Amino acid sequence: MSTAARRPGPDLRLAGLALGAWLSALLTLYAGATAGTVLAAGSAAAVGVLWWGVSRRTGRVDPRLPGAVPTWEVGVSTALVLLGGMLGVVCGAAATAARVAVRDAPVVVDLAASHATVVAELTVRDDPRAARTAAGRPPTYVVLADLHRLRPPGRPPIRLAARVVVLGADPGWRAVLPGQPVTVTARMSRPLGGDLRAATLTVAGAPEHIGPPPWYQRAAGTLRTGLQRACAHLPREPGGLLPGLVVGDTSALDPALAEDFRATGMTHLVAVSGANVAIVVGAVLLLARWSRAGPRLAAGLGVAAVIGFVVLARPSPSVVRAAVMGGIGLLALATARSRATMPALCAAVTVLVLADPELAGDAGFALSVLATGGLVLLAPGWRDALRRRRVPPGLAEALAVPAAAQVACAPVIAGLSGTVSVVAVPANLLVVPAVAPATMLGIGAAVLSPVWPGGAEMMAWLGQWPARWLVTVARYGARLPSGELPWLPGALGGLLLAAVLLGGLMAVRRPAVRRLAAVVAAAAVVGAVPVQLVASGWPPAGWLVVACSVGQGDAVVLPVTRDRAVVVDVGPDPIAVDRCLRGLGISTVALLVVTHFHADHVGGVAGVFRDRTVGAVVTTSWAEPAAGRALVRDTAAAHGVAVGQAAAGWAYADGALRLTVLGPRQALSGTRSDPNNNSLVIRATVGAASVLLAGDAEAEEQAALVAGSGAGAVAVDVLKVAHHGSSFQDVAFLDAVHPRVALVSVGAGNPYGHPNPAVLDRLARSGARVVRTDVSGDAAAVLVDGRLAVVTHPP
Repeated sequence: MSTAARRPGPDLRLAGLALGAWLSALLTLYAGATAGTVLAAGSAAAVGVLWWGVSRRTGRVDPRLPGAVPTWEVGVSTALVLLGGMLGVVCGAAATAARVAVRDAPVVVDLAASHATVVAELTVRDDPRAARTAAGRPPTYVVLADLHRLRPPGRPPIRLAARVVVLGADPGWRAVLPGQPVTVTARMSRPLGGDLRAATLTVAGAPEHIGPPPWYQRAAGTLRTGLQRACAHLPREPGGLLPGLVVGDTSALDPALAEDFRATGMTHLVAVSGANVAIVVGAVLLLARWSRAGPRLAAGLGVAAVIGFVVLARPSPSVVRAAVMGGIGLLALATARSRATMPALCAAVTVLVLADPELAGDAGFALSVLATGGLVLLAPGWRDALRRRRVPPGLAEALAVPAAAQVACAPVIAGLSGTVSVVAVPANLLVVPAVAPATMLGIGAAVLSPVWPGGAEMMAWLGQWPARWLVTVARYGARLPSGELPWLPGALGGLLLAAVLLGGLMAVRRPAVRRLAAVVAAAAVVGAVPVQLVASGWPPAGWLVVACSVGQGDAVVLPVTRDRAVVVDVGPDPIAVDRCLRGLGISTVALLVVTHFHADHVGGVAGVFRDRTVGAVVTTSWAEPAAGRALVRDTAAAHGVAVGQAAAGWAYADGALRLTVLGPRQALSGTRSDPNNNSLVIRATVGAASVLLAGDAEAEEQAALVAGSGAGAVAVDVLKVAHHGSSFQDVAFLDAVHPRVALVSVGAGNPYGHPNPAVLDRLARSGARVVRTDVSGDAAAVLVDGRLAVVTHPP
């Protein structure tokens, strides 16, 4: 193809304006109003100086250009971008400084710093979301709101306009709709920062409703509730996924499935994004084209579709942002000029950031903009390149679009998660045929629900089938070996990956480099994939016990066969224990043992049952905490698994594995923590090696074990250190165990000071190899050629 016939480059004249506004707003959010004001004033002065200098140098100004930008040697486009960037800095810094000054108003800062209890009048901005809490505890509802009036004790009311985040404990928050004014009695505290929230309000009671929400929010609530009802009779995973695909409602989404979507780079599908808007608008435009409607009429129908979708998905800030991103192509359609898309994107970014500077620090906003930019800048060229290589047009589009979006978003995702997904592009390609049908059928179910509930259920039933395909892709994609590669987290990691990708994109434009890259990639796949599948290195050969990295909690796995194991405790998080068992290749849990019912040992019980057969469950006879006991029993009952109790002397054998419960020898009460001191303490033998699983037993139970059973009964090769290595240890017990390996299951940055340095030092001085899961990840004790060793596996 000749140079003259090439597609014209993107119109980047407004790129500097958008980037300047975005970065200056982000800086001002963190640096404060004073810094933002100084930045705006300095940039305004720089714009004036540059204008004056250029005008004197050229002696003339081209009046046809926006803003009468001078034409000088570096070229009109460069001057536009440069001056636009400076103007963007002026606008972004000034607009954000004004909002930050309200956020940092002294009266609000003083009340928050003193943790004052106030009566606050608010308007809810978005749907209350239930935050994950410890097992058995009621959820905390996170509510974004606008604060209008404060009534501090003993002081006159204060009128203001500031944003706050509400942490509510009462289930009455579930009935609150966006746009609804409420009154609460709350305790104020300082927010985390980096946004426009002036304070955090902790509310113990129910909100007082002092007014109805707007009509459009009521309409959205009716449609969303109807969609939830239509999906209620579907299987859990597709039934919870369908509302997420349609309107971003993830309240019923299985947390483990959400983690699979994250691991495969498909999280954007369960959040309202420009993709949702594009699907809706695309369907409307397809009908308009079929009916031979003109470009302007089609654009009008597209606008109507966007408005309707915004009402359905709730006109919250995130939905409006998605609508703007998804609708920027309408300008190009109406003017029949595809080059208008990039200026429209830049203008949309600028307007959104100036209207709501908080978006500058929103990762969702960044991903939405980058994905749209990838579709505008990268996808057309890649699609055309594929078509020149005789790839069918539809397939070329399907390959180019998700690849471009994923490449554009990869630096931000890597900076946030510290990982690079190598399955994201294939996974997104595989689900392309199913996303649009599932979304449109879900929208049909929502629209029909108020007038024809039976029809809505039929549409939801049809929508579950493409949703099932998404579930399948996410599940198996997340299980692929090395599907996620570790990467440097934070801003530095994001910038590094961006540089690597940019260099790669520039390099592969040369045919020789492109061929070399293809050969290297093919060799990597052919060489690495079989190695990962056949000998991935995890689980290690000869493993005896694995302490899973599940955060601040315990989950221990003892092998029976290659895919069968005994699990002792499950940690606080279903996702974490499921990940650990999946990595070990465990599909059958012959026995689940619960040493005691604290949330950090039972909260993840659903993760053990996920896609696995569980043979039986045994627990301590100490029934407290009741919430943890109920969680274990209810989960087991839901899967038809019997629950028994174990006491001292109870034994279990399966293959080469033997378990014996050593304690508690009798119930202990009146101790520092009775649930901890009635933990099951289990001695296991795996072949020729011995393991002691001490649960959360503290000094009282440990001393009773040594006194009642003798030092020889607790002497083992491997010790799972009791109570996350806390200071509540009996010295005689540790000396009697005298392990060669000590596994400490503990969460990074926990507020309890675990593990205790003196305890770790004593174990190390006695000759034990001490391994912590917060530092090393999953930790396995292995026996190779009669020698005991440790292998770790960062999650």
